[in-house]
Amino acid sequence: MKPNRIILIRHGESTGNADKRVYEHTPDYKLTLTDTGEKQAENCGKELKKIVNNESCFFYISPFWRTRETFKQIRTSFESEKIRFIEEPRIREQEWGHFRSLADNEIINSERDIYGTFYYRIPDGESGADVYDRVSDFFGTLHRDFNKDNFSENCVIVSHGMTIRLFLMKWLHWTVEEFENIRNPKNCQIIVLEKQENGKYELVSTLEKRKDTVINAL
Repeated sequence: MKPNRIILIRHGESTGNADKRVYEHTPDYKLTLTDTGEKQAENCGKELKKIVNNESCFFYISPFWRTRETFKQIRTSFESEKIRFIEEPRIREQEWGHFRSLADNEIINSERDIYGTFYYRIPDGESGADVYDRVSDFFGTLHRDFNKDNFSENCVIVSHGMTIRLFLMKWLHWTVEEFENIRNPKNCQIIVLEKQENGKYELVSTLEKRKDTVINAL
């Protein structure tokens, strides 16, 4: 059963969002939510509940600690029988390599902005194209799950900014240039793809462009 909506949620504010220096000593996957991030996730759950009402949800969650903590807060707005979930490593954040100083990270960010986010491969890490490939592989799982008679009424993906953008690029058939021009969603921003009468999904949320304009459904 194809779900009524595919909903993408970026994690709440993490310690890495608040202070880039933590990357010098803490692995990316171990970054946790700040107090602000916890509150964002709690409010996100309430907003999500308003969107789906009493419909059921199946959550796919990145295994990174900040996404798991975000889901933990979101689920407090739902009755347990209304949700099911699974961790999905293919929707994790772009790999940034190992411990790196703030100065080195700033150099990489600058080079990536010049070279292009999609093609630039982070030293000891991934390019945007690499993440696109594993997200594309995840689509096979989604489509098989959607064909199950007992699949939930909503599909909710709790992931990361870059990964969400690449998911949308694949799903909505964006070009590389269109992808590059979209900003990452904000922490705990909810992005909704809604099923239409023809069975296709339309982007009903507004995304911010880098040129200070917005993009709606393509």
